[in-house]
Amino acid sequence: MNLILPLPRRTAVWLAFFIVTMFSALLPRMAAAQQQSIDYRLSVGDSIRVQVFQSPDLTVETRISDNGAISYPLIGTVELAGLSIADAERKIAQALRTGNFLVRPQVNIVLLQVRGNQVAVLGHASRPGRFPLDTANIRVTEVLAMAGGATATGADYVILTGTRDGRPYRKTIDITALFMVESSENDVAIAGGDVLYVPRAPMFYIYGEAQRPGAYRIERGMTVMQALATGGGPTTRGSETRLRLHRRDAAGVVQQTTPQFSDALQPDDVIYVRESLF
Repeated sequence: MNLILPLPRRTAVWLAFFIVTMFSALLPRMAAAQQQSIDYRLSVGDSIRVQVFQSPDLTVETRISDNGAISYPLIGTVELAGLSIADAERKIAQALRTGNFLVRPQVNIVLLQVRGNQVAVLGHASRPGRFPLDTANIRVTEVLAMAGGATATGADYVILTGTRDGRPYRKTIDITALFMVESSENDVAIAGGDVLYVPRAPMFYIYGEAQRPGAYRIERGMTVMQALATGGGPTTRGSETRLRLHRRDAAGVVQQTTPQFSDALQPDDVIYVRESLF
């Protein structure tokens, strides 16, 4: 004989509250995943499998051709590019009904391989290349994650180019700002054919009597003092008070000045650490 002991009232209430809370947290994620699957638009080059319930002879694995269509048994050419998977299923089912081939066709389309909707990541990314957009509403941050983020020499902003509503589209996006706020309007959705370019980070150069002469990345708000510290400071023969700054002006002519420690660096600045007088 099995005895089922009732849970204490307080425990039962907390258990019910926990179940409701967990379900409420998972529901938006489930809905978002379902919405992404529904919203995906078929594109040229995608490989799909079309199946009709209880009609194995109508199962076809094919690729959407360059004109955006497939050739399907009984109904011939069907244009699918630009349609969501659900809309494509309805279109094929409607054609089968209209042609009096099936009374109530139940069409199912499975996306086998994404070729048409891709985004290219170029420049100073860890893994530059082309990446498929296999779901809808993929954002800039997600594409950067797929590409491994920017390299050590990559800038902290990206340039997004593509087309929107048939017009050329270009946007410069601050990567750091994307993660500094809870929700950023600049984390825009990526469209098929977009290109993300990660430029080279601005650099400065230090030479002369510096501990570690060479080229270094300019951090935001970097000053001459911070640049000197990045180069390890002056050697025993050098002097931190005898610096020379070489900078190109608007006309491209290099100007030599004696900088202050608090001066802000600009891209391609060259700092020369001179020898001490004593």
